Amino acid sequence: MRRRTVELAVVLVAAMGVEAREASLRAREPIYCAPVRVEVAGMGTSGGTRVPPLQTKGGAPAPATAESDFVVKDFRFRDGESLAELRLHYRTLGKPARDAAGRVTNAVMILHGTGGSGAQFLAPQFAGELFGAGQLLDTAKYYIILPDGIGHGKSSKPSDGLHAKFPQYDYDDMVAAQHGLLEHLGVEHLRLILGTSMGCMHAFVWGETYPEFMDALMPLACQPVQIAGRNRVWRKMVMDAIRNDPEWKGGEYATEPRQSLRTALDLLLIAGSAPLQMQKTLPTRDAADKYLDEYFAARMPGLDANDLLYAVNASRNYDPSAGLEKIHARVMYVNSADDFINPPELGIAEREIRRVAGAKFVVIPISDATHGHGTHTWAAVWKAYLAELLAVK
Repeated sequence: MRRRTVELAVVLVAAMGVEAREASLRAREPIYCAPVRVEVAGMGTSGGTRVPPLQTKGGAPAPATAESDFVVKDFRFRDGESLAELRLHYRTLGKPARDAAGRVTNAVMILHGTGGSGAQFLAPQFAGELFGAGQLLDTAKYYIILPDGIGHGKSSKPSDGLHAKFPQYDYDDMVAAQHGLLEHLGVEHLRLILGTSMGCMHAFVWGETYPEFMDALMPLACQPVQIAGRNRVWRKMVMDAIRNDPEWKGGEYATEPRQSLRTALDLLLIAGSAPLQMQKTLPTRDAADKYLDEYFAARMPGLDANDLLYAVNASRNYDPSAGLEKIHARVMYVNSADDFINPPELGIAEREIRRVAGAKFVVIPISDATHGHGTHTWAAVWKAYLAELLAVK
């Protein structure tokens, strides 16, 4: 009974205001704020390892992808905990180009969202739009680095064996590990950091922590302030569902606590959904029911409660708002109007991004091409803004 009450509450919250907002945002005019430009354009999701093979348009051969592990000995987390060996898995496409001094000049790092991995960027809707010959991040031109964040993909995570004794990592720890990976790869400077959802938040942390390390930042689908309001509520509900499940057993379960994972997936589905897209693709009760059955069948296998709990909890102290003026890189910051997690009516993004010199913020209005929060992974919707960002030398 308790679980169904939670689900109903979330569905009701998701429905509140959606219809009115869709109508108004379709007709919205561009908005400009000095010293940054804020506009409404004319016009994700998490992956794991089950992603379609890399494809490019026109049937061209897919760029080769290399995978490896970077292992840090005695990695110390910000709260003082340590791990004897921290493994950071990563993928690369293309090859590093070097200047006369031997410095890498063409490196791009792309950062995934909560529960995802670098593998998700090999899906056609992302890689097929960006990585092919003549495309914006052509791997013949760029050296693309796709790390799996701490606690995600094939990187070190609670389910490796430490369970709830795994260090309580946060976004600063994840960014520090990414920085260590780049040093390991001999990359002292990045042409671009592009991040989606959690990776969007990492991009802001990167811009403040290592302000001279990159030329450009492209954060997609987040806010540059601490996680609060509805965003915090659904995260807290996911964590509470797991922690309050007797089958979780303090993180030392022998079998997955399926009831709490089912509730968590309910919440994740609502938070990441787009009403227009779902109505278009699931126009009948039977279609919606079939989709839900398939969703759980696909997502439940391989899902680990501790990994999910840690991944969501990593956002607990995220708050770049105090240091936004430290960002020196060019910023192209993009959200979508049908994002349940980062709705534009909050006005937070427009207000805060003014503090980043020369930054541009774009709201992509609702359309048949947007996918709610997951719009961040459909590169066709926003790649014109990436082209604009990369055109500036």
